[in-house]
Amino acid sequence: MILKTDRHINLLVIHCADTYKRMLVGAKEITQWHVDRGWSDCGYHFIINRFGTVENGRNLNVSGAHARGYNKNSIGICLVGGRSDNDKPEDNFTAEQKKTLAALIILLQAEYPEADIKGHNELSSKSCPNFSVKDFMSNIDIHLFN
Repeated sequence: MILKTDRHINLLVIHCADTYKRMLVGAKEITQWHVDRGWSDCGYHFIINRFGTVENGRNLNVSGAHARGYNKNSIGICLVGGRSDNDKPEDNFTAEQKKTLAALIILLQAEYPEADIKGHNELSSKSCPNFSVKDFMSNIDIHLFN
């Protein structure tokens, strides 16, 4: 996993894929969905699948397509899941995903110490990632060691 880019990074944006918890998709499928929408590649730089594995999406040297108005200087991280069986937004992410997210954020913070960490919902009218990133960050060590 490559964490360094020549782009000036001042923001890490946490997203969800808006998929059901039973959907075991990853970077390959999400990239295909985005290409089918006419995008050049996956909109996110990193995808964390349901098993907690980090998969590479878009190359870090290329601006993402994940948060309108914020892509130029940000890194997009997407958790697979986020939709309930009743088609409502839901924090249905696995403990493995949250542990991996915590570890990835710590690695990225070491590389980009000036970067803020926000949920997509803090930058748009969307509910994504369907949990409070601020609360997650205040308890990051709990997620890391559970």
